[in-house]
Amino acid sequence: MEKEKVHNEKMLTKAEEQVMQTLWKMEQGGLREITEAMPKPQPHSNTVATMLKILAEKDFVQITNLGRINCYSPKISKKEYSGRSISKIGKAYFDGSYRNMVAALIENKKLNINDLELLLNELKKQKQ
Repeated sequence: MEKEKVHNEKMLTKAEEQVMQTLWKMEQGGLREITEAMPKPQPHSNTVATMLKILAEKDFVQITNLGRINCYSPKISKKEYSGRSISKIGKAYFDGSYRNMVAALIENKKLNINDLELLLNELKKQKQ
């Protein structure tokens, strides 16, 4: 799939991520639809238009011109971006050790024994 081929290493600002979260849910849409789908309080459409322009420049969003209306769609999947974000966090805060990252989640009570058992079962399935 074309969206999976994006190798852009840029990260999103909080405002850009909010627009992308909306666009990932919608898959595509015009400025008005995207603005209306944003969480409350909704930003002004000019703000969303600026964010979409920046996201296109960063190669996160594709703009397709449909006559007088632009249609926006993600060029990178949420799964790809979240994987990249987790990887950056792992490198920046846990010396690249996912084991240390999981240990921190356990220590901060964000991950419990049931979660770990589910993860272990997923790993076992992937190994088969």
